[in-house]
Amino acid sequence: MVRKLVDKDRRRLKRKVHVRKRISGTAERPRMTVFKSNRSLSIHIIDDTKGNTIASASTLEQELRSIKATVAGAGQLGEVMGKRLIEKNIKTVIFDRNGYLYHGLVKAMADGARKAGVQF
Repeated sequence: MVRKLVDKDRRRLKRKVHVRKRISGTAERPRMTVFKSNRSLSIHIIDDTKGNTIASASTLEQELRSIKATVAGAGQLGEVMGKRLIEKNIKTVIFDRNGYLYHGLVKAMADGARKAGVQF
């Protein structure tokens, strides 16, 4: 069982590196990366030219603790992130799925950000 989990993580990291070779965020169009675990979700907006995190949203934040790691919760977190980006006058981002398949929670986070007005 442990070996299966290690192999699964290794495959995800391999996909992550393969995708990251091709995409990079700039100040005008930063990279929006997502992370999911069994308990929490997080989204980071990164400017790769400077190596800075511009904005982030996580279910570990005090005001967002009520959001659960479900598809509906991922949509809410995406909307919160979208609103934070609009406040910072960032309207377009590059979406980095971080090696995860684009369905379920990852798709819901992206759709939530789109709903708030962010373009990919």
